Amino acid sequence: MISTSTTPSCTIRQLLEDTQYDLKLELVAGGPGLDRRISSSRVQKPGLALTGFTEHLHPERLQIFGNTEISYLRTLSPEQQVAVLKKVFESNLAAVVVTKGLEVPAPLHEGCDRTNLTLMRTPLISSAFISQVQSFLEEALMASGSLHGVLVDVFGVGVLLLGKSGIGKSEIALDLVMRGHRLVADDIVNLVRKQADVYGHGNEMIQHHMEIRGLGILNIKDLFGVAAVRDRKKIELVIELVEWTPTAEYDRLGLEQESMNILGAELPHAVVPVRPGRNMTTIVEVAARNHLLKLRGHNSAQEFAERLSQAISRQGTPSSGRAQVPAPRPTPQYEEDVE
Repeated sequence: MISTSTTPSCTIRQLLEDTQYDLKLELVAGGPGLDRRISSSRVQKPGLALTGFTEHLHPERLQIFGNTEISYLRTLSPEQQVAVLKKVFESNLAAVVVTKGLEVPAPLHEGCDRTNLTLMRTPLISSAFISQVQSFLEEALMASGSLHGVLVDVFGVGVLLLGKSGIGKSEIALDLVMRGHRLVADDIVNLVRKQADVYGHGNEMIQHHMEIRGLGILNIKDLFGVAAVRDRKKIELVIELVEWTPTAEYDRLGLEQESMNILGAELPHAVVPVRPGRNMTTIVEVAARNHLLKLRGHNSAQEFAERLSQAISRQGTPSSGRAQVPAPRPTPQYEEDVE
């Protein structure tokens, strides 16, 4: 079962402390507002809102004060600045960022402190900062969750193995690693959705580790080298392992592709029964190869069904529509040898 997070959001503090996207932010005022949350990856420049038209100000967005906004504020008297900014702050903004390292007008500084609205500054120009902060927000606001399973990279295909505890997921993954494939995550797979794709990665605490009953915790990276692991992989195929039940119906033709919904994305899903004597590692490898073939437009099951349908139609008669059964061939007669 997938454990999903609440509505994606991030705090202003995360934005201020980020180092990956080189936002170069510094806190200027409104420290108590660092725990406010941003729920939209889009940012906004107030523009006309500084003239009093605040109808389209979005409280969940980051507000960017660039050279245009700061220059306009400086054309107003201090009293007018206070009045304009007071109306803007009534929209309960997420935070304010002044770009280009511009000097912050005193009314803006004081107003943010008074309303506990975080005010930050960056030396980046507005266009560069907007591009980088939107990349940060898109990453931070992706839908996310986690589930119990194993994620492996098989022939470049991200295969997610599901099944109840003890059914053999980790053992299959270990065998795949020994065949040259790569482990992404064992036991807990963290999920994030980016646009139409779902990516999986391991829990930070147990990343690149695997539990094998009877042996304990193994460090796959140390045992097999860095080429045996991956930090993150797009999930392209879900294989659910179930115990073999004689009375259950399993797909034997593969004509209908089942799917599983993960974080709102429909991913190809196959249910594979497990029983003694079945080489599950080989089955997973073949499933990955077959998925690659389908991506290239070759569906083996569909092509077989079409050939079978054509063969049946060729044997049928136009009048009756029944398949024509060929007459039995006469038994050859042989003369007996006479001594």
